[in-house]
Amino acid sequence: MVGVLEGFATIAVIVAVGWFLAHRRILDESAQVNLSRLAFHVASPALLLTVMQRTSLDAVLSANLVTSLISFASVVGVYLLVARFRWAGEGLGSRLIGSLSAAYVNAGNLGIPIALYVLGDVAWVAPTLLMQLLVITPISMALFDSDARGERPTLLRSLRRMFSNPITLGAIAGLLIAVFDIELPRVVAAPIDLLGAMAVPSMLVAFGISLRRGPRPATGRGAAHVWTVVGLKVLAMPAIALGVGLALGLRGEALFAVVVTAALPTAQNIFTYAVRYRREVNLARDTIFVSTFASVPVILGIAALFHWLAGV
Repeated sequence: MVGVLEGFATIAVIVAVGWFLAHRRILDESAQVNLSRLAFHVASPALLLTVMQRTSLDAVLSANLVTSLISFASVVGVYLLVARFRWAGEGLGSRLIGSLSAAYVNAGNLGIPIALYVLGDVAWVAPTLLMQLLVITPISMALFDSDARGERPTLLRSLRRMFSNPITLGAIAGLLIAVFDIELPRVVAAPIDLLGAMAVPSMLVAFGISLRRGPRPATGRGAAHVWTVVGLKVLAMPAIALGVGLALGLRGEALFAVVVTAALPTAQNIFTYAVRYRREVNLARDTIFVSTFASVPVILGIAALFHWLAGV
């Protein structure tokens, strides 16, 4: 359980730094936008390249991957169905932010330490991490770019946008390096590692600024939207993962891993996308904030339940 609390505490401290800097007026909204741009165009692609090239692809092709994909698709489907009737005026970009907020888990800066300390092996989170990086992110980026340009998303346009987006390019470059077992020279690898190390702090500081300079989270007219998305993320998604995992024959540690991973909160990079494309910034911010706190008792409860079942 210490691993769960350590992961959340680390994130909270860096977010608090951003909040404090905004409170002292050292950084403002323009700094939030610039940090998000830095994370989107430079740091995140470098981080994805680093993560991809160091991740074993053998750990990906498993029932864990199938469970993660079905859970993601199911939650997105439920959100889009609810949004169609409840928030009918939303455009493509807004629906994308809502869908990703409900189903895109924090598999990186929270998932990795939790996988290490709670599950005992980082490989347990690799299928979800790579599914999001190689499938969900490229498709989402292509749709975001089409929406930003006012274009109707077609297959050709989506592919063109997909392979011109820095986030996608970073992930693909890392995958190619891993597949062909390429050893980057130290003079190339070291700067990439340093740039990648800026990604998570930049996103979290920008997030902290938004908490101080923006409206109070999960209040006002958008509160129902936020709580609906949070409910899908921290309650519905792990429940779906549990059902799918059982149906696919997962038991014990493997089932525990997919349920815990599904219960992780919304990833911070969704806020970066929202700022970059100017779509539902407050929804992304509030969902990340609330789901991060809400997921703590959920994950602790899941761990306690599986521990109890293992002892029965």
